[in-house]
Amino acid sequence: MTGKALLKPQWLRVKAPQQQRIGEVANLLKGLNLNTVCQEASCPNIGECFAGGTATFLIMGPGCTRACPYCDIDFEKSPRALDPTEPQRLGQAVAQMKLRHVVITSVNRDDLSDGGASQFVACIEAIRQRSPLTTIELLIPDFNGDWDALAKLMDAAPHVLNHNIETVPRLYRRARPQATYMRSLELLYQVRQGWSKVYSKSGLMVGLGETDAEVIEVLEDLRRHRVDIVTIGQYLSPSPKHLPVDRFVTPEQFEYFRSIGETKLGFLQVVSTPLTRSSYHAGEVQRLMAAHPR
Repeated sequence: MTGKALLKPQWLRVKAPQQQRIGEVANLLKGLNLNTVCQEASCPNIGECFAGGTATFLIMGPGCTRACPYCDIDFEKSPRALDPTEPQRLGQAVAQMKLRHVVITSVNRDDLSDGGASQFVACIEAIRQRSPLTTIELLIPDFNGDWDALAKLMDAAPHVLNHNIETVPRLYRRARPQATYMRSLELLYQVRQGWSKVYSKSGLMVGLGETDAEVIEVLEDLRRHRVDIVTIGQYLSPSPKHLPVDRFVTPEQFEYFRSIGETKLGFLQVVSTPLTRSSYHAGEVQRLMAAHPR
């Protein structure tokens, strides 16, 4: 991870955030002792999302049992016990923020027998008690291929199930050393096979050293595994200790990926821009669900 860092291009600059609204959301989350991936993973869209009163909740953290070298979430060798009050606090936050759509993700918890599936289920139940009309999207880890844990979670009936493929298979050993490409594809296929009414979603980063042709191959794999929605965004290195940016993909190339995905491959939606992240503008999925009901 050496060499001169690439200069960030103009198209990756974000607007100055509305500090007052950001403070209101941040104070609410702090008061309820909740973590967000917006803060923990240094998301570039935190200003826009917090100003809009939205957030992606990060449960079972803040420490992660995996140390992926692209990710800014802290590695924790001895993870803490699950907090049984977390689901209720999360449900309270969703109600207070009056969210129409909520995204819940988690750190990897390979130390738990079910990978944390039970905590996801408890969070879904708590949200439905307080905000029954809120649509729920989960962004989940791979559960080490434990499909019984996946079934436990899926039987709680989230509206959208997201599991990120993250990068091309050639770069897995470098970027996701504790995961496997085929296991992630199989998880996504299991979702569509067993729970056909749920919208499946995945995402990948570009700028880690992949080629455009490899990105298209990943899109083809995802479509073969019946994924509905894909997000594609520019990788930004959180620090000099993380994987470096190999290239900055142009907005025109992102548009090309979107066109291939939607027009040629038939995804319901491909969100592909430099600043796209897995849960960026996730609430737009409600319009997609209305246009393609199940």
